Amino acid sequence: MGLLLIRSIAGPLREVIAVCDRIAGGQLDTAIAVQGSDEISNVFRALRSMQARLRRSEQAIHKLAYYDALTELPNRVLLRERMQQALDGDASAGHGALLLVDLDHFKVINDTLGHEEGDKHLRQIARRLTDAVAGRGLVARLGGDEFVVLAQHLHAGEARAQAQARELAEQVLAAITSPIHLAGRPMHTSASLGVCMFRPGASSTRELLKRADTAMYQAKSVGRNGYRFFDPVLQSQLEARAALETALHGAIGAGQLALHYQVQVDALRQPVGVEALLRWRHPLHGQVPPAQFIPIAEASDLILTLGEWVLQTACAQLQAWAGQLHTRALTVSVNVSARQFAQPGFVEQVHAALARTGARADLLVLELTESAMLHDIADTVRKMQALRCLGVRFALDDFGTGYSCLSQLQRLPLHQLKIDRSFIQDMGARASDAVIVQTIVGMARTLGLHVVAEGVETEAQRTVLAQLQCPAFQGYLFGVPQPAAALEAWLLGQHGGSPAPAASPIFQR
Repeated sequence: MGLLLIRSIAGPLREVIAVCDRIAGGQLDTAIAVQGSDEISNVFRALRSMQARLRRSEQAIHKLAYYDALTELPNRVLLRERMQQALDGDASAGHGALLLVDLDHFKVINDTLGHEEGDKHLRQIARRLTDAVAGRGLVARLGGDEFVVLAQHLHAGEARAQAQARELAEQVLAAITSPIHLAGRPMHTSASLGVCMFRPGASSTRELLKRADTAMYQAKSVGRNGYRFFDPVLQSQLEARAALETALHGAIGAGQLALHYQVQVDALRQPVGVEALLRWRHPLHGQVPPAQFIPIAEASDLILTLGEWVLQTACAQLQAWAGQLHTRALTVSVNVSARQFAQPGFVEQVHAALARTGARADLLVLELTESAMLHDIADTVRKMQALRCLGVRFALDDFGTGYSCLSQLQRLPLHQLKIDRSFIQDMGARASDAVIVQTIVGMARTLGLHVVAEGVETEAQRTVLAQLQCPAFQGYLFGVPQPAAALEAWLLGQHGGSPAPAASPIFQR
């Protein structure tokens, strides 16, 4: 009897074990038949219920892993998988296009209407993108306010494929720019698109996104609400810029930076001062022109580090020259960036540099541009007056190219105006430039300000400036920027008037 009972339940138990094995192996769609109402049948019912719950959980996990919770679009993970599939596909299948969509000024919506309305905006954009693409590609949310359209199976001909991608980009832009109602009112939005064409096997997912991102930022830089195709030349320029920025980070510690000094002379060609100009010699890139690395520094916090180093080095040189007869009366002009001057501790930074080196404050001239001075006129006046109390003097650099007015100039404790080189270079060809120079010289004299004309390269230019009663000059006619030791030797032996040797234009500030 017992043997018969065991045999009657052995078969159902083996089936239960088989079902459990299939569930453990991930087969969650196998039909489980339930017959009767005995204990074995109850076990099958429990297994069927468990399988259904596991299947729902698996679907939820898959959705969380591959789809964006806010817009329900494919997320970055699924996008990369589909991109890789496209790159691994048949090369004869035609071109593909990756469109990176970045909403313009989306932060304004979050800041003014709140994040809830911002989320609503993103959901509406997602629906519009899906409708605009209309099955011609995959629409995914990359993150934040960035979306991606992956279009495949475009025409085999490159020109025709680009035309298809261009048409798709324009349709996407049109869908986004149509007014969207948020907080009970219509909102006009726009986007910037970067388009990158590709063929299977030609690149990687990372490289495609990088190229589309580069094109998108180019679209933003030319005014937004538009699209740009990836340009390999632009990418090469950006990579070179990034390499320079990386190298610049370590330039101070590696001893690659130096100050060169360009002499300033009076009407009798006697040296009265110098301007400190930053130079960078990299072991691989060689002599890097300031026009290349200064903008890179100004676009990041590097300009603050470089500015402090220049100030400290120039003050140390000023003190070193104090013990030599032919250099002890020279002023040293130091360029100060707008970001450096705007720092709350700038006055303390200058004071510390002077105290640390023992340099004479009255021989230090800080050159500021109009953008640095006029950004916050009250803060500018406060800082300049605090430093004037120490003896430091100020020059307004590149004068004549900005928007200074007399009322602003009168508020600033300036010592010197530097006439921009652009007026000097064309002075012989354009009579208006000579009139401008004459006006600046006359105005400076009325205000009690000293004047230096920059970029004087020919004797003809110097003669005209002298006739206009310009009191001081700076330029290649009198000396090129050179290291301190070379300048000292030249001043010691030739400061009676002979110009220093010519230099490459890359050294010009």
